[in-house]
Amino acid sequence: MSTTQAPGGTAALRARPYADVLIIGGGINGLATFRDLALQGVDVALVERGDFVSGASAASSHMIHGGIRYLENGEFRLVHEAVTERNDLLRIAPHYVRPLQTTIPIYSTFSGILSAPLRFLRHGGGAHRERGAALIKIGLVIYDSFSGGGGLFGRSRVPRHTFHGRRRSLEQLPQLNPGVRYTATYWDASLHDPERLALDVLRDGVAAGGDRARAANYTAAVGADDGKVVVRGEDGEDFAFTASVVVNASGPWTDLTNLALGDPTHYMGGTKGSHVVLDHDELLAATGGRELFFEHSDGRIVLIYPLKGRVLVGTTDLEHDMADPIVCTEAEVDYFFDLIGHVFPGIAVDRSQIVHRFAGVRPLPGHGDLAPGFVSRDYRIEVQRLGGSTGAAVLSLVGGKWTTFRASAAHLADRVLELLSVPRRRTTKGLPIGGGAGYPLTERARRQWVAPYAATVGTERAIRLLDRYGTVAADVVAALGEDDRPLRTAPDYSTGELRHLARTEQVVHLDDILQRRTSLAFVGQASAEVAAEIAEAVAPVLGWDPERQAAEVARALAAVRAAEPSPSDRADRVTR
Repeated sequence: MSTTQAPGGTAALRARPYADVLIIGGGINGLATFRDLALQGVDVALVERGDFVSGASAASSHMIHGGIRYLENGEFRLVHEAVTERNDLLRIAPHYVRPLQTTIPIYSTFSGILSAPLRFLRHGGGAHRERGAALIKIGLVIYDSFSGGGGLFGRSRVPRHTFHGRRRSLEQLPQLNPGVRYTATYWDASLHDPERLALDVLRDGVAAGGDRARAANYTAAVGADDGKVVVRGEDGEDFAFTASVVVNASGPWTDLTNLALGDPTHYMGGTKGSHVVLDHDELLAATGGRELFFEHSDGRIVLIYPLKGRVLVGTTDLEHDMADPIVCTEAEVDYFFDLIGHVFPGIAVDRSQIVHRFAGVRPLPGHGDLAPGFVSRDYRIEVQRLGGSTGAAVLSLVGGKWTTFRASAAHLADRVLELLSVPRRRTTKGLPIGGGAGYPLTERARRQWVAPYAATVGTERAIRLLDRYGTVAADVVAALGEDDRPLRTAPDYSTGELRHLARTEQVVHLDDILQRRTSLAFVGQASAEVAAEIAEAVAPVLGWDPERQAAEVARALAAVRAAEPSPSDRADRVTR
């Protein structure tokens, strides 16, 4: 499969400023809808004001999960759909979505069993009571039933849950809080590289649609003029784009997008979630290779998650005004350190071990006085009309999450197809995504896949590329060239590999590479030295002179640190 993503970019949209459908928003939901419509033969275009997957979709907890805690909210439809989609993604995207063993530490037996129904009826009101073993057991039994059977080879693709008492729990996880009375272990799925999975979704859409599927990053929908959407490229030049249907998939910015289109809405009420990534060998070992998913002292469900040799800790759930900066505050860091101490009291953590922070706003519906934890994670589609002569329909996606992106995109695509009077040609359910097509699932199959490339790049590197890109790694190997060499500052990557990404994945800025085409920022390797070497490596492909390289390095480092509080905020914390 070719990784070339032409046609694309603002120039392709300006050259032909019309399509049946214009999608606004290049997060996972917009990209999945783009792919679905392209597979139906629809003439579809997509614009994203920043880089693809640089907004809410970039701030995920790196999980594909059924949402066991949503049972407490009574969202049984969503949990059933999410579990079904989780199982399907384990099949169609096995290069990035993999089974994840998850353990819940429990400190009481019956706590919460009586207050939980009242808490649901009061929408989170009233005094918080800790969730005890009995309540968690009930939830896990229901959760397993939604999985459609246990066992790695059953329909669920994951085993059923297990319960252990204190002795067995501490044998398995010796660093756990000695006050633990039980642990419950169940399986969900990890999402190792969310941004790369989203790029695979985009690639599939472009491959399916050809010149009838165009996507442009750094291209914003800034207004409307007589039924046409006014689009602005990074060069600042505006042009009018005509579409019969406009899909607003701009996540927490949905209301702002509709306002720009001349139709004020009040659909959204997103909450901010932050994470930190720690380079902490003792904490990494303490997790035993599994996610710890648990209730903190305030009732918030939080996580400690080993990933890529680091430990991801999150997440908060705070009201947020979209006009304010989206940063991980020092207070949130204190909260994360406190929750680590709650589960692993013998492990010390400090800010010097933080290698990355990120924060985002969940695209939740408006919820008034409802407590953030009780806001529905389900999605819906709102319909309005674009003013002017065209009368184009505007479909706004309210809600949506990583786990259910394929299903929500299918619902959006069905509404679009209905409006266009176009029949659905094929379903996306069960359709492999990107490098998940033909991905080897057994050790023997992996060896067979790697063997043809061992002579070119060596067995170890062929395995690394397969893990990084799935079967699309074949195209990466073919594109390396004779001048390919490992980076001096980040030897797991090479000059030829990065030039290939820059050439074929619509890279515009250096931070696109550091944050989304690679995981260098996530693991804390996006240093000034690494940024400078990568800028030099990709400069011939992107046409950057030395002055542009220096500017890109400065921009990229600022982007990587964008989720951190400002120096004045940090100083204020010290002086208080």
